[in-house]
Amino acid sequence: MLASLVGFLGDFDKAEEAAQEAFTIAAERWPVSGEPANPGAWLVTTARNRAIDRIRRERTLAEKIHLLPVPEATMDEFDDTVIKDERLELIFTCCHPALPLDGQVALTLRALGGLQTAEIARAFLVSEETMKRRLTRAKTKIKATGIPFAVPAAHLLPERVDAVLAVIYLIYNEGYGGRVDLGAEAIRLGQVLAALMPDEPEVRGLLALMMIHHARRRARFSGEDLVLLEDQDRSLWDTHQIEAGQAVLDKAIALGGRGAYVLQAAIASLQTSEEIDWPQVAELYRRLVELTGSAVVELNRAVALAQAGDPDAGLQAIDRLDLDGYLYFHSARGELLRRLGRDDEARAAYSRALDLATSTPEQRFLTQRLEEF
Repeated sequence: MLASLVGFLGDFDKAEEAAQEAFTIAAERWPVSGEPANPGAWLVTTARNRAIDRIRRERTLAEKIHLLPVPEATMDEFDDTVIKDERLELIFTCCHPALPLDGQVALTLRALGGLQTAEIARAFLVSEETMKRRLTRAKTKIKATGIPFAVPAAHLLPERVDAVLAVIYLIYNEGYGGRVDLGAEAIRLGQVLAALMPDEPEVRGLLALMMIHHARRRARFSGEDLVLLEDQDRSLWDTHQIEAGQAVLDKAIALGGRGAYVLQAAIASLQTSEEIDWPQVAELYRRLVELTGSAVVELNRAVALAQAGDPDAGLQAIDRLDLDGYLYFHSARGELLRRLGRDDEARAAYSRALDLATSTPEQRFLTQRLEEF
């Protein structure tokens, strides 16, 4: 709905106001008159008409009203498929190169994924106030520079795809943390992008990565308890989706894919094996570190080294990292210290991780770990 309104109005703030007003009207009317046959169409049409009325009332914008034709179509003509197709245009609007990369990703998460500012701030490991400023700057830049609401021409797509992939991946990560609707939406967007750019291996790499991870989502939790990979009930995995994801990965590799998303998908694929080849996983993480320079990726490589049978090497690698504000740094460090019999240090690491945990499953898992000492 928001994507449709941004495309119609060309303004994020006005689109959000119109959407909120339409939902308010629906909340007042529908309990009395009943839900319309096409709720999505009703909301979009109502929002558009309210936005036009608002612009007409604002004298300073009176000269612009001729640019906003009153929609003559009936509500039934605005179906969900049209609105969903416009989401890809919204992603490319948010991911315009005139915006800084962090602003591109943050704005798309806010506008397309419907995430709250606090949730986006956690994804970026920054304060909520910092994220508010980023979002405001990004919206202002789009409005001031007249960034178009459109999918770029084919020759411009390669230079724009990195930011779009980052957006889709962060949306997926929110879904993987428990918001399954967002995980499925990220996969759908990945499929649309793969159809749009069939010869881009990194697009297929990201799609494969999300599909393989998503196939294991039912096994990641037992009630409110987090279940580690080695303890998961594999009968709960969606084997058909894993095979489909692996087929997408094979196509990415056949296209010459050696980028970050292809490597991550290959790691995810290895982790679906009955006997996981941890040395190979560690090697793929090493290549990923070379590509990204990411301390978080290095943390994953350290864990893989420990899983391969060398917890000392894993702990040494972790202790070289500067990730004090990162939950999984402390939980991974606590696990390796526990395996090495350094219980006092392990307890301290788990306690620090618990201080940083924000979700109930993470808090329960870390509490259980502390109670085992």
